[in-house]
Amino acid sequence: MSDLDNDVPFRMLPELNGISHFFWTAGERGELMFLHCQDCDGLIHPPQPLCPRDHSKNLEPRAVSGRGRVHTFTINHQPWMPGPELPYVVAIVEIEEDPSVRLMTNLVRVEPGDVRIGMPVRAVFEHHADDGGDVWIPLFEPDLEQV
Repeated sequence: MSDLDNDVPFRMLPELNGISHFFWTAGERGELMFLHCQDCDGLIHPPQPLCPRDHSKNLEPRAVSGRGRVHTFTINHQPWMPGPELPYVVAIVEIEEDPSVRLMTNLVRVEPGDVRIGMPVRAVFEHHADDGGDVWIPLFEPDLEQV
């Protein structure tokens, strides 16, 4: 997983709180992390205090490969607010280790017309300095090693 090294667009940043702090800061180490239920072995997203499968509280953050596939996507052409350069891709990505875990994200380093459902992708991180704590937004780019 690599970092984005170009200018970052304006984004509404999440509040770093106890339950999600690990998710928004793991990108500093180049890691994509989810809560992992130690009892049922499932991944959990978004972060929450109980496993939705077995209601266990035995949860620990766990790094995953950062690889996934595009489940669905749309191409945004409307400038709703300052943000990514238009047009940009909003996608739902299935995580390789557990396709039931999905992230709504942006696809980067790809022409919008080249995006396909099922396309292999990998996580990259967009760093944002913030008074409440630095945030690394997980985005995805085509995974050319899986094509």
